[in-house]
Amino acid sequence: MYKRELAAIRRSGRFRQREIYGNHLADFASNDYLGFANDKRQIQKAFKLIKSYDSYTPKASLLVNGYHSLHRYFESNLCNLNGFEDGIVVGSGFLGNIALIEGLVRKKDILFMDKEYHASGILASKLIERSQVVLFRHNDPDDLKRKMQKYPHATRRIVAIEGVYSMSGNIAKKEIIDIANEHEAILIVDEAHSSGVIGDNLLGLFDYYNLPIQDNYIKMGTLGKAYGSYGAYILASSEIISFLENRAKPIIYSTAPSLLDVALGIVNLKTIDNRDQKLAQKIKKRQKIVQQFLGITMESLILPIPQSSNQQAVKNREILIQEGFLVGAIRQPTVDKPILRIIPRLGVGKQELKDMLDIIRDLK
Repeated sequence: MYKRELAAIRRSGRFRQREIYGNHLADFASNDYLGFANDKRQIQKAFKLIKSYDSYTPKASLLVNGYHSLHRYFESNLCNLNGFEDGIVVGSGFLGNIALIEGLVRKKDILFMDKEYHASGILASKLIERSQVVLFRHNDPDDLKRKMQKYPHATRRIVAIEGVYSMSGNIAKKEIIDIANEHEAILIVDEAHSSGVIGDNLLGLFDYYNLPIQDNYIKMGTLGKAYGSYGAYILASSEIISFLENRAKPIIYSTAPSLLDVALGIVNLKTIDNRDQKLAQKIKKRQKIVQQFLGITMESLILPIPQSSNQQAVKNREILIQEGFLVGAIRQPTVDKPILRIIPRLGVGKQELKDMLDIIRDLK
């Protein structure tokens, strides 16, 4: 039924499929930035924590009877560490963006979204009126400012950015936050790739710029990256969280997040809080190695290597697999131009990183 379409995808070098990779490969493809996926001690702590309760699954949505003490405990810890008034767990970062954007943008509001915002946010923006969505050039404060000035009579202005952009590894510019504040706009920051990676306390963008939390700030983060689990959370004012409980469809109609995943998020968050300075030093060491081998200064733990074509990206990825290294070959529609996406994560040794980068230097 879809043979022609699949053939066209293959010809363009964009064909994808699920694969199970062997443990013999050094994993530089995963978003498990701090290496918790390899740490059996953490999952054992999570098992111990969840076994102390009488129920082990959420059973229903958060708003029926799926809300568990572990959910609230995790939310409270996140709020205390990040300085937010309230928070709520959600099933995934994808659902978190759907909840925020489809839920918060009401009639006569205008959403200003970075054009390289995550696909989940772009999809969510298509669920609201097209006239209410304005895309601005990637990480461009001047373009945002010009476009915001065109809508002085909007009931609310909402700005959506990422803390660290998932493909480029760029950090959002502080000027964008300043502009949102000047226009009294709600600021949504998707911290999926920044929490646990940047900032003096590894708390993400607001920590990186040492910004006190304000009522117009919203932080959406995931457990599936640096926090080494699965799920997501939204941090904001109590008013915004209450509004989401009443209007956000992924919160109202989804089963509450897995308790085991939340328990694992709790123990990993505690480890990050206790070891933030040691982990930050390990991140810096890996960034320094990349600088030494490739002359590239990394702002985060995402290293994009441009490729001449989709076919070249796939070929180079296979070369690296043959040498024992797994990286991502990222193609359209995820990016405009193909890249090898490399994550110098803490779960792999520094010598293996050096060996992999040595091969990268010789790839064409």
